[in-house]
Amino acid sequence: MNQIQDILKTMDYGPAPEEDAIVRDWLKRHKGRFGHFIGGKFTAAGGETFGVPNPATGETLAEVAIAGKKEVDAAVKAATGAFASWSKLSGNQRARHLYAIARQVQKHARFLAVLETMDNGKPIRETRDIDIPLVARHFYHHAGWAELRDEAFPGHVPAGVCGQIIPWNFPLLMLAWKIAPALAAGCTVVLKPAEHTPLTALAFAEICKEAGLPAGVVNIVNGGGETGALIAGHEGIAKLAFTGSTEVGRILRKQTAGSGKKLSLELGGKSPFIVYADADLDAAVEGVVDAIWFNQGEVCCAGSRAIVQEGVAERFYAKLRARMEKLRVGDPLDKSTDVGAVVAKVQMEQIAARVKDGVAEGAAMFQPSWASKLSTKGCFYPPTLFTDVMPASKLAQEEIFGPVLVSMTFRTPGEAIQLANNSRYGLAASIWSQNLDTAFDAARRLKAGVVWINSTNLFDAAIPFGGYKESGFGREGGKEGMHEYLVPGWLKTAKPAAIAKPLPAAAPLDADEERGEGASLDRTVKLYIGGKQARPDSGYSYPVHDHAGKFVTEAPLGNRKDIRNAVEAAHKADGWSGMTGHARAQVLYFLAENLELRAGEFARRLVQATGASAAKASREVDATVARVMYYAAWADKYDGAARAPQARMLSVVLNEPWDVMAISCPDEAPLLSFVSLVAPAIAMGNRVVVTPSPRQPLAALDLYQVFDTSDVPGGVVNIVTGDRDQLAGVLAKHDDVAAHWYFGSKEGSALVEKESGGNLKAVWANQGLARDWLDPAQGQGEEFLFHAVRHKAIWTPFGV
Repeated sequence: MNQIQDILKTMDYGPAPEEDAIVRDWLKRHKGRFGHFIGGKFTAAGGETFGVPNPATGETLAEVAIAGKKEVDAAVKAATGAFASWSKLSGNQRARHLYAIARQVQKHARFLAVLETMDNGKPIRETRDIDIPLVARHFYHHAGWAELRDEAFPGHVPAGVCGQIIPWNFPLLMLAWKIAPALAAGCTVVLKPAEHTPLTALAFAEICKEAGLPAGVVNIVNGGGETGALIAGHEGIAKLAFTGSTEVGRILRKQTAGSGKKLSLELGGKSPFIVYADADLDAAVEGVVDAIWFNQGEVCCAGSRAIVQEGVAERFYAKLRARMEKLRVGDPLDKSTDVGAVVAKVQMEQIAARVKDGVAEGAAMFQPSWASKLSTKGCFYPPTLFTDVMPASKLAQEEIFGPVLVSMTFRTPGEAIQLANNSRYGLAASIWSQNLDTAFDAARRLKAGVVWINSTNLFDAAIPFGGYKESGFGREGGKEGMHEYLVPGWLKTAKPAAIAKPLPAAAPLDADEERGEGASLDRTVKLYIGGKQARPDSGYSYPVHDHAGKFVTEAPLGNRKDIRNAVEAAHKADGWSGMTGHARAQVLYFLAENLELRAGEFARRLVQATGASAAKASREVDATVARVMYYAAWADKYDGAARAPQARMLSVVLNEPWDVMAISCPDEAPLLSFVSLVAPAIAMGNRVVVTPSPRQPLAALDLYQVFDTSDVPGGVVNIVTGDRDQLAGVLAKHDDVAAHWYFGSKEGSALVEKESGGNLKAVWANQGLARDWLDPAQGQGEEFLFHAVRHKAIWTPFGV
């Protein structure tokens, strides 16, 4: 028996095992076999199954059925049937259901925590104190959004039946992140948990029944990648949400291309953990424990790349090695365990292979002295530190998804940001400095969706979470996350846009081809790149005709090199993104002023191009001027919000520009649609490469003279004319374009979505549906502003 005096000498922890009898009784009640939850009922656990082992012991906890096409079809059918009634409930009625679920989660909190630990391998302290309370928090928070949906999102309706695919690292929490906003919006759900960790999702299904949720609103099917592919490809799914690896996210982007499904992806990360010389090093060391050894490092936003200022690096590493010696790895059900079991043997093998590669690359590896004594009965991997890591090495660039920290050093603050942003990922970052000027400057310059200052791995239902670059697009949590499950109401009845005719050949005209009015004096039309007129690299031009089919002039036929030049020019104009919203607003007001001075000229151009009456053309020009002014008004007002998710913690949610965007314009309303897309993009600080209406580009090309006289910096707006879909394909593949708006054909929408999978840029496509650009409900508003920004959440403690 331990003596108090002996404990005080060593300060060792004694055993503190958590009771698991209730969970085992629950498993026994189900005879260790589970089917699917479809239409409010569990199916029989027959057919093909897979085993669910406890990663800490290797014991098989249960056998779970694998869903095939029949089961997925049944689940989508049940969700579709339930959607008809669920979506028509009042906000208060939906809120009551979410509230009831939150209460039931709290009532069964300990049971869920123990089950999650046995299923996943994470320490009971984490499931008990972090995961399950956050699950309840999400349902409480979204009960509020259910109540406020129509007031907060006027004109919006639920997207429909949602397919949701979640990972194994936070099984129940990821379920809550996805199901809660979907139900609040009025959607119904078909969810697939990870094949490694399905048990808490099945327990949640019982909670839904217990809470009185109508049958079919939530459906849960089990299986691996094939089951997920069936959900993603199902015609009955209107919205797909996925959390997992970047590789699978890229597959889903291509699989859903052209389907019209809304898509949100929360993918991998290689998040920087920056330690400045003035940081509280002891606090930063504890931050590392929470950043990379929390949940065994199986966290997409784990602070897995330490970037430490040279002057304190050796002191920091010494403190870190000493702290690693004190970490306790072992039984996850022991309340004194720090690091539990990796989820599965296959994941252990992947971690070990990455570590072996790191040693081969020449990095210095450290593991605690007790690492070799770890139990081989379960999937336990020791905390690992690599120093002397090269920025371009696999260790620094590839996600390991385990308890492995890689580290490198920097000298200047600017170098720290360069190293931090030197990644294809952009999910999260952590900054440690006692100087808030240093910390906030870094937070603004980092390309990451979430930034923690003197803290790490904090989450709340009110704060949006999601990534930049290849960490995905879309947000979960807060008002921003609710947008993912809603669509403008008018879209439900939108009609297909007119099919555009192919462009005429880029060759000289037949001698007898009829010329339209005003074509007697040749006009040289050029591209507009970097604030200058430019001839097309192809050396070709194509004829532009008026509404009656008569030749007017020729427009440049842009190609891949012209797009490359335009993207380079847009990147060089980064000063525009750094301007204040007020400064951009002044430029836009000046633009509206100069455009109005030439209103008559633009109206005549529209009459010539479209055959509209003089009155209708004037209305389009007037609407165009008004639209520029509208977004000038928003330029310094659509700027995010401050939220207080915890005591002594402030989170600032910023609306940041994508930086360089591509815009493919439609054929209808060639002037108004062009400005309706370009104006919100540049108002939010983006620089754009835009292709105007292919057949009627002249009104847009006339605008570059207005840009030149309105103080719009060169490179902010770049115009490349030519075949819309050919140019769109090039832009969609371009790795230096962060977002793409496409308004054209259904086929073109599919092309852009498919080709965007390379760097996983965000795509907003019209799916071939027409839009009335004169209607303010369709042609302007927050829908455009929302798509013109990406959201960054900066967390900072205060008063501590």
